[in-house]
Order: sequence, then C-alpha cells, then structure tokens
Amino acid sequence: MFVDSHCHLDKLKDLPDGLDGVIKSAQANSVEHMLCVATSVREYQEMLETVSAYANVSVSCGVHPLHQADACDFNTLLDCVSRPEVVAVGETGLDYHYSPETKAVQQTSFVDHINAANRVKKPLIVHTRDAHTDTIDALSKYKDKETKGVLHCFTESLEMAEQAMELGFYISISGIVTFKSASELQQTVKQIPLDRLLIETDSPWLAPVPHRGKENKPAYVKDVAYFIADLKGVSVAQLAKQTTDNFYRLFDKIKR
Repeated sequence: MFVDSHCHLDKLKDLPDGLDGVIKSAQANSVEHMLCVATSVREYQEMLETVSAYANVSVSCGVHPLHQADACDFNTLLDCVSRPEVVAVGETGLDYHYSPETKAVQQTSFVDHINAANRVKKPLIVHTRDAHTDTIDALSKYKDKETKGVLHCFTESLEMAEQAMELGFYISISGIVTFKSASELQQTVKQIPLDRLLIETDSPWLAPVPHRGKENKPAYVKDVAYFIADLKGVSVAQLAKQTTDNFYRLFDKIKR
C-alpha cells in the first residue's frame, strides 16, 4: 500500500465523479492514505470542509511561502495548528525562485511556523526552492531538537538533503523525478536512504510520466513509487512498505 504524503485535494478541478471519484481511484491504486496540505490559513476551513468526510485523508495547516498575501500573525497561526485534526504545520518555507521580492516576509513567516511546530509538537512541511542556505539556517537556529519534518517536492542538491536529514527531516519526492529533465534529481534520489524517503503527488500539479499534461491525482503516486523503486534497484513492495512506514512515523498524529 502507498501513501500520498502531500496533495491539495481542494485545488482539484477535473472532477467528473466528484471528490468521491478521486478518493475511490486512489484506493483502487493501493493508496491507503492522503495528506491534504493547506497553503493558506485563510482557506483552511474551506479545505477542511472539502475533505473532512474521508477517514483516509488527513490535513495540515499553514501559509505557503508564495501566498504571503494570506499571511497571518503568530497567534492566529498557533490557534489554527493547535486544532486536534491538524497533524502537521505547513506548508511553509522559502521560495526565492518565484518570489525573491518577498524574501523578508517569507523568512518571518517561516520562523513563525517553526516556532508554532515547536509549541504544538507537530512536524513541519517545508517548501524550499533556491533558498538552500536560509532554509537550513532557519531550521538549525529555531527548530527544537524534537521537532521533525519533511522537505516536500524536493528538487534541490544532495548536500541539502543530507543537511536536512541530519536535522531529523525526511525527503519527499514527487512526480518531477520521472521527468526526462530531472537527471540530477534522479541521481540525488539514488543516494537518499529508504528510511528517510517519502513519496507524494503535490496534486493537482506535476503529474508524473505517463500522465504528463493531465491534472495530477493521488492515484498517480503509484507511478512515482514504481519509478523510484526501479531507480534505486529495490522492489516496489519494499519501497511501498518503507515509505508508508516513514509517513506514519513522521506524522504520528495519524492513526494507522
């Protein structure tokens, strides 16, 4: 069985059979659980209402670094991530690729999320792009030793992955790894230990081969798993078991 460790079910638009159809398709493709990740505290309640009927979907809460127009103060964030249904803090992080002009605001928000995760003792979901040094520095400076997390949809260097793993983080790989242009990422994934690896879709974006051009769905995490298993020279069953075990170990508020 697989787990989609990061998706945005509330952002899906291609729903001929409604969200029920998406969930059933995921189950038919051996996906036992999905983590629906918030990109905005302002939109969190609507997201929760969209997915709350599904026992095999959990939720996080946070403000994506590219959504700083939806930024909130620390107490508002803390109140939201303290809610019992919230299993993780984020997604948060730093993205200097698309929005370098908001660097200072992103940094403040990221530190708030780290401090909130420390307070509520829940893992962090971190988005990072072209912000290697600042991301690792912030985690090293502000994260409590016991606070764990994941660098999601990872596309950065092996050096960054190793630094994050030293801080107790997991590395989550999306369908990008299947792209022809992703040779460097593929080499990095080969070096990431299985016991630090997660898989995801980041649905509705970044559909893996052979679904390029379609809206991404949690069912397609199976394709990510097959590709990575082949890449690392392990069986799909071993890859599935290890990444699923890793998921429940990290997101320990989720009942397996």
